Amino acid sequence: MNKDLLDTHNALLDIIGFMSRPEPDIALMSEMSMPLERALLPLLVRIERRGPIGVVELADMVGRDYTTVSRQVARLDELGLVARRAGARDKRVREAEVTKAGREVVAVIDQTRETQVGELMADWTAAERRDLARLMKRLAADMNAWVQRHKHPEHEEDSE
Repeated sequence: MNKDLLDTHNALLDIIGFMSRPEPDIALMSEMSMPLERALLPLLVRIERRGPIGVVELADMVGRDYTTVSRQVARLDELGLVARRAGARDKRVREAEVTKAGREVVAVIDQTRETQVGELMADWTAAERRDLARLMKRLAADMNAWVQRHKHPEHEEDSE
């Protein structure tokens, strides 16, 4: 593998590993006024960023089984952080969207994460932060486009 590609791949693995570790979320949850189960954090944020969204699509995004995600979305609904409704394009699909209370929790999550990342990147210049954001957005867009081009037909239906 090309050294630049290998370095990029290893860095992504490290970033994914960091994001999957419990410590950042535990620190985040300790600062939140509303305790939330750790597994619900990424779902709530994804629903806020990408919603309304169906459970199957959400499960694909987070790499979890859709039955697990369905139960977790139901829990977010019970907590009043998301509401579920029939899909706009397909009434058979149940979509989740963040409620006002959910947006408030996501705002706290965002503030706390900004503080955490600020500590991590304290010695980075503003230009370095902008460059990283620009390049990561480009990589993410290319990755998402690749997934769309290679999507299997059985993953296209999004029902509960």
